[in-house]
Amino acid sequence: MSTSAIADPATFIHANTRLRPVPLVPEVALHVADEALPLWSKTEEQLGEAGLPPPFWAFAWAGGQALARYVLDHPESVAGRDVIDLASGSGLVAIAAMKAGARRVTAFDIDGFARQAIALNAAANGVALDVSGDDLLGGPHPLPAQTVLAGDIFYQQDIAGLAFAFLQGRAAQGAHVLIGDPGRYYLPKDKLVQLATYGVPVTRELEDAEIKATGVWTLK
Repeated sequence: MSTSAIADPATFIHANTRLRPVPLVPEVALHVADEALPLWSKTEEQLGEAGLPPPFWAFAWAGGQALARYVLDHPESVAGRDVIDLASGSGLVAIAAMKAGARRVTAFDIDGFARQAIALNAAANGVALDVSGDDLLGGPHPLPAQTVLAGDIFYQQDIAGLAFAFLQGRAAQGAHVLIGDPGRYYLPKDKLVQLATYGVPVTRELEDAEIKATGVWTLK
């Protein structure tokens, strides 16, 4: 079942989130939830489906915050380029890339709620993004990009393996790959070079600390 089961996903998002600046990236405001579990339950209730993935789109995760901060502080990484944001979630990193001067940014997410949230967040920040539900990890994708951004995707083993293979493939094609990650278990640090570290304010409901040491990485 998809967000089509809800008559107006945008209204649902507006009713269950608040537009607030991102702690580490105050240049960007996002529609974020006050609490994770109530929103998660409400999403399942509205869709009539149990076992849905968490509402990744409703929070500014540590990896995304760090990567967005890095992109804004190092605009040369995206300026004038076509950019892919993998598993975009709220669209935070994609929005930061547009604000940093990217020529075009395509935010990919297979979650229909996320795509709606990305569109709302982009509009709230005055930027234009392309939004796609294509599964980049499901097979080769023709969209070209000079920079590929990936925030907080190494939290689950199967997804981490597919994501890293995708990023390696894009790097082999000449793309500049940037990863934001707070030290998730499946981050392949031995295959990466760390470019920066940030102390990211996060909620204890989602993380094990209020300030999460988070790195920005690229491939060796």
